[in-house]
Amino acid sequence: MKCNYSCLNTIIKQHPEINLIKIKHKMRKSSAILLALAVLASSCTQNKFQTDASGVFESDEVIVSAEQNGKILSFPVKEGDTIRKGAIIGNIDMSNTAIQKQQVQATIQALEEKTTNPRPQIELIKKQVAVQQSQLAQQLRERTRTENLLKADAATQKQLDDINAQIDQLQKQIAVSEQQVALDQSNIATQNRTVFSERAPLEKSVAQMQDQINKGQIVNPLSGTVLTKYALEGEMTTTGKALYKIANLDTLTLRAYITGSQLTGIKLGQTVQVFTDSGTENYKEYSGQLSWISDKSEFTPKTIQTKDERANLVYAVKIRVKNDGYLKLGMYGEVKFFKAGPAKL
Repeated sequence: MKCNYSCLNTIIKQHPEINLIKIKHKMRKSSAILLALAVLASSCTQNKFQTDASGVFESDEVIVSAEQNGKILSFPVKEGDTIRKGAIIGNIDMSNTAIQKQQVQATIQALEEKTTNPRPQIELIKKQVAVQQSQLAQQLRERTRTENLLKADAATQKQLDDINAQIDQLQKQIAVSEQQVALDQSNIATQNRTVFSERAPLEKSVAQMQDQINKGQIVNPLSGTVLTKYALEGEMTTTGKALYKIANLDTLTLRAYITGSQLTGIKLGQTVQVFTDSGTENYKEYSGQLSWISDKSEFTPKTIQTKDERANLVYAVKIRVKNDGYLKLGMYGEVKFFKAGPAKL
């Protein structure tokens, strides 16, 4: 067995009774000492903590961009701020669009004044019809009375003919009045329809302008922590220009790589152990859940060391880990797919 110098130093620290200088002088003379050092070195090597894979913590990062052109009136967000979903965190100047909206609304109001309300005119004609119908009913009663008088020779035929002529005249007047009501309703409806046809596209323009005004508000799309701020209050911005970057850090994803031989021993939803550096000689342990396994192999990334370094092709996996506040994006993590004892170097 071989033991390097750093391992020897570790042995000396753990066993102060051993003097390194004396060891060097006696290594050639005493095979017993060599054997003892070999055993200790082997123990040093075996105590080293072993994991199945390693990777880097990441999260879904969202870059929020401006949806309108204009001056940023307010944008008090700071890097590190935690913001809830739907919060209005800034405003872009949309005063020009607001004025245009008011102008279109004034045009719609003017169109409403051009419309005609048919109700007063129709009500007047209906009152005339009611009077005519009352007169007709009276003349019908008078005709019946005159017919009876004529039978008794108490009235003349001319009187009956005059009453019949009046009844005929009233019936014609009532028919004309009813036709006038229908005609007025049709004419006024046609006139108003022309006015309303101009109103519809104007109302669409108002809705479009209101949508532009709403987009002048900077609305946070998801609950998370602001990672980077790209714009400041008072600056001019344009549609699509990045304002800030945000990510949900409550749960992070450890992206690691495994070899094909390890692939058959894991499954989605599996609970695994995740370790991060805690000081120089210890690991901090977390519980993680295997949420994704790549269905395609890829070449080993240069920054990733797998358990089997001879494997050229590996599979990417993602493990979701609840963040207690200590995990950071870009931090390295180790994974053990099966339960192990306390993690110490």
